[in-house]
Amino acid sequence: MKSLLKHSIVMIGCVLTSLSVQAEQLTIDRIYSSPSLNGKTPKSLRFSPDGSRVTYLQSKRENQSRYDLWEYNLASDTNKLLVNSDDIFSGTENLSDEEKARRERMRVYGSGIMEYTFSNDGKALLFPVNGDIYYYNLENKAAKRLTETTAFETDVKFSPKGKYVSFIREQNLYVLHIKSGKERQLTKDGGGLIKNGMSEFVAQEEMDRMTGYWWSPNEEHLAFLRVDESPVNVVIRNEIYAEDIKLIEQRYPATGTNNVKIQLATVDVKGKRTRFVDLGEEQNIYIPRVQWLPDSEQLSYQWQSRDQKTLKLNFYNLKNQRQHTVITETSDVWINLHHDLRFLSDRKTFIWASERDGYKHLYQFNYKGKLIAQLTKGDWVVDSIKSIDEENGWVYFTGRADTPLERHLYKVPMTGKSPEHVVRVTKRNGYHGVTFAGDNQSYLDNFSNISTPKQVSLHKINGEHITWLSENKIDENHPFQPYIEDIVQPEFGSLKSDDGAAILYYKIYKPKQLEPGKQYPVVVNVYGGPHAQRVVNKWNGADLTQYMVQQGYVVFQLDNRGSNYRGTGFEFPIYEKLGAVEVDDQITGVKYLRTLPYVDKERIGIYGHSYGGYMALMAMFKAGDYFKAGVSGAPVTDWMLYDTHYTERYLNHPNVNADGYEDSSVFPYIDGLNGPLMVYHGMADDNVLFTNTTKLIKAMQDKNKHFELMTYPGSKHSMRGKKVKVHLNNTIVNFFNRHFNN
Repeated sequence: MKSLLKHSIVMIGCVLTSLSVQAEQLTIDRIYSSPSLNGKTPKSLRFSPDGSRVTYLQSKRENQSRYDLWEYNLASDTNKLLVNSDDIFSGTENLSDEEKARRERMRVYGSGIMEYTFSNDGKALLFPVNGDIYYYNLENKAAKRLTETTAFETDVKFSPKGKYVSFIREQNLYVLHIKSGKERQLTKDGGGLIKNGMSEFVAQEEMDRMTGYWWSPNEEHLAFLRVDESPVNVVIRNEIYAEDIKLIEQRYPATGTNNVKIQLATVDVKGKRTRFVDLGEEQNIYIPRVQWLPDSEQLSYQWQSRDQKTLKLNFYNLKNQRQHTVITETSDVWINLHHDLRFLSDRKTFIWASERDGYKHLYQFNYKGKLIAQLTKGDWVVDSIKSIDEENGWVYFTGRADTPLERHLYKVPMTGKSPEHVVRVTKRNGYHGVTFAGDNQSYLDNFSNISTPKQVSLHKINGEHITWLSENKIDENHPFQPYIEDIVQPEFGSLKSDDGAAILYYKIYKPKQLEPGKQYPVVVNVYGGPHAQRVVNKWNGADLTQYMVQQGYVVFQLDNRGSNYRGTGFEFPIYEKLGAVEVDDQITGVKYLRTLPYVDKERIGIYGHSYGGYMALMAMFKAGDYFKAGVSGAPVTDWMLYDTHYTERYLNHPNVNADGYEDSSVFPYIDGLNGPLMVYHGMADDNVLFTNTTKLIKAMQDKNKHFELMTYPGSKHSMRGKKVKVHLNNTIVNFFNRHFNN
């Protein structure tokens, strides 16, 4: 349910745009997503392969949702339009249902150039646009349409040496020779319930794997997954729009039910020989990652058990079809997936991330699975590997070695002789998103902190600043300037959990001018779910929180146990029973709020979306003495309605943990509701299905529990669109105003 978090950030992080410079008070009708006030930064930032330019997607037109490809040229220190999307395709785009769903799970919204890929030599680009493939030659600035079919081509890639383009069409894998334009179909049986080279639903939604095929480095073979959906139950999902209702049949693997049958195979680029990899007798498994070794003779794949307590890294030899397990990770709870497998140029060793000591750290192994060195160590976590400079013997990674509230770039020697002593590269305190150039001589830093809007800068490998790509400085010309004096910066702090087992970080926003002796209502803004972190030192902009603070509310956020970047000891307490320790920790926060002289302890409410909506319900039902009013957005109410990979990771299989599923649903606790509650939900939600709310409505009515309900026809889980957000935010604020008499 990573999707829950991502959609929640889109919804709760809504910001302001189209502001009049005369206005100095935020108003609800201006609260909707805007890059300008929240720090307009480019999308899909990356270096060209030769490191001479930085490319990015951005819109500089009235239609803010249509994107073009821009570049920053390092030699000339200039930004310019590289490819106008209208030169590729200017009509109304038509996408397949499969591609629409794929983009929804990738959080790709808009039109024009939404994805692009460089050839490895940096001389050409690929654009999938309107279901076809366009090849763009950067030397002569000419676009060439490679496909023109009634079918849709998706998941488009260059081959490693640039001779071919690969893609999926009608659930089969194809390659196209660029120079001749000749196509070759590599798989034949795709269609219906069989998908070749495609990622299955839970891989996209929960494993962060959006593809189902991989080129060998010598571009002679491709590995691909063959997915058979026939074991998965068919569900009929309603999408209710303003003027019609769509009934959608979907193969949906609800927790406890069958997953797809998955096979791993290799095929040569000529399509003459397909070989299937023996995945073992146990078929009820996941294949979350596949990656070729540098020699193109071996293929690695990660094998995950259905209960997610075992993860194996296996090597398969293409020539003799032999394989062996190199690493086995085990847990009594669950194993978190990652993307931190890096093969080194010696073709003997690799870097691997593991939480085996309770924190995610980096290790070096040889191909036989022998541990060579632990590269990082300590009571803090690595986020991800960013680059490996083998020539100078450094591994660069982002992590939380200084504080879990910030993300920094660090480096550590590859020798593994001093894993406790890492070197911090980034200078400014805050949150850094880092992208390295291919030559390891420079990196891009997408940075912000609580008082600095998002900025993009270029740095030398030692952290020295070279130039700004987007300084985004708040001066008299910045659209944020009229509001800067009214923006409230939060105070950060920490509390000890009631059971003494954990330190909980929080941030609190207070009205700018507290009146002596006055007590203010509080809204606890919660997410609370796994893979989330809300209390961080990064820019939030002019959002709903700022509006509510200006209206006289205190806003409080606390990261409870189960959330991310604190190690397994902080994550694992939620196992087999959700909504228990998380609510306890939020109560700890409320107990602290009650000690503050400016807080009215009889007017403390809670608001959350997605997992936060679930948390709002559990708090109102189980802890009504602490939470006096609540707004629950798009909540999960019954975990039996959610998918296998997410739900079983945290609750185990329903056959094993039936009591845990019952205790983790909201329904046993409805009798505890004794304060005002509002529930809202998008009626076309394909992530947390609207069924969660309809089931809650019926149960509340059966128990004669009164509540408020707001539904949004046609809205998905993220509640996108200005009109929807304006109405929703008005509804939320009006709810608390009415019940707190604010």
